[in-house]
Amino acid sequence: MENTHMKKNILPAAFILAIGFIIAALIISGTWRKVAKGNVTISVTGSASKNIKSDLAIWDGTFYNESSSLTEAYTKLQESNKTVKNYLLSKGFADEQIKYSSITTTNLYESKSGTTPTYDYYSSSGPKSQSSGKIIGYRLSQQVSIESNDVDKIDKLSREATELINQGIAINSDPPRFMYTKIAELKIEMIGLATQDAKLRAEQIANSTDNKVGEVRSSRTGVFQINSKNSTEVSDYGINDVSSLEKTVTAVVNVSFSIE
Repeated sequence: MENTHMKKNILPAAFILAIGFIIAALIISGTWRKVAKGNVTISVTGSASKNIKSDLAIWDGTFYNESSSLTEAYTKLQESNKTVKNYLLSKGFADEQIKYSSITTTNLYESKSGTTPTYDYYSSSGPKSQSSGKIIGYRLSQQVSIESNDVDKIDKLSREATELINQGIAINSDPPRFMYTKIAELKIEMIGLATQDAKLRAEQIANSTDNKVGEVRSSRTGVFQINSKNSTEVSDYGINDVSSLEKTVTAVVNVSFSIE
């Protein structure tokens, strides 16, 4: 009787224990699959582009005067300086925006042919083989520079400054340099947009295999490209275009996501 009673008690216990083993095995198996799947990653490259307009511009121009007398050349240059300044003021630039460089003096040497006032060489250090070595005059030059947030006005000035030639000023107008001063804030915004693009790409790949994208495992920011508007030029070292008023900024990120 006792054996029969013990058997009746053991069978339910064994059954419960067996069920426990099965459930534990299923839990362990599911956990293992989840861990194994979590170790799988997908790496994608995301990018984002945005068109911007420069908010700072710098223009440089160089004017000069020549004379057989150094003193006279200096006097002429001072007169040119006043003419250039009045011209720039008439274009709407403030006095404090107009900056002048120091004066550069260059000796003018007579050519070996002996003809004057044709010079075949200009040098501040001395004559070369094509000159006779005789100083016949001096060229004094000075650079004028304007920096302004009114980029359109600077752009216009760079094309019109040669109007000074009509006032007897020998001047060279350099192409303006256009910059964007809020590049640090823009980089943060662009990296965020590029990361969103990377996640979208990863989701498209994961969905095609019935998986889901998990957390970010690693990320690396690529170089920042600042090109003239709509340019697709790329450099491993990055590009910072200063020749264009309007620009296209591109950010690239490489991101690895876990797979769920």
